[in-house]
Amino acid sequence: MRITFISDTHTQHKKLDGFLPGGDILIHSGDFMSSGYNSQELSDFCSWLNDKSQYDSMIFIAGNHDRYIENLPEKAMEIISSYKWIDYLQDEEISILKGSGEDEEIVRIYGSPWQPEFYNWAFNLPRGGKKLEEVWDKIPEGVDILVTHGPPQGHLDTSGPPYNEPLLGCELLTKRIEVVKPKIHVFGHIHGGAGYKFDGTTHYINASMLDERYIFRNKPITVDWDPKTNTLEFLNP
Repeated sequence: MRITFISDTHTQHKKLDGFLPGGDILIHSGDFMSSGYNSQELSDFCSWLNDKSQYDSMIFIAGNHDRYIENLPEKAMEIISSYKWIDYLQDEEISILKGSGEDEEIVRIYGSPWQPEFYNWAFNLPRGGKKLEEVWDKIPEGVDILVTHGPPQGHLDTSGPPYNEPLLGCELLTKRIEVVKPKIHVFGHIHGGAGYKFDGTTHYINASMLDERYIFRNKPITVDWDPKTNTLEFLNP
């Protein structure tokens, strides 16, 4: 399966045009808005994502900048559901079917927008608290691709200049991943942590497109992934 991962575009998504080769799935890990109060930002993003017909499936979650979705969920879903080809996940799962017969693969993808409390932003819950633990407990075992906005603690969660703060990820999410063991975990939120690592079980991808100063710095990450062997081949290493 060919998958492209993107995150933290903050209304600059059109700068990605030309870097999206197409494939089976395009996944955005949240923070596509700026202030998050303007419904037009949501409409513009959904329209752009819906037009990415070079992909069979376009999936996204919200992030801490996407306030409109948390503050006005019914109105937000009216906008999102008006676009036919995109799928929004909020503490829920979608299955993608690839191939047929003996070559058939069913890939389970789960998405969640929450993260430890970070100022007065969206989808925040107290760090280390019961509510955040309950959110992560919803992640089902057997999920293949986990999409969250924030990183797990200890995995690509160190901010870059001028902040340079380590271990900003969620420790409770790390504990849940040790149980669920997804094949791929993609996220963003900590722009300076953009990159890739593999711990022998899970491929971790911080797909942030912008740096800490909100300058478009990183290209989308596109991989050819074998779900059976969990091997990745990067198209843009």
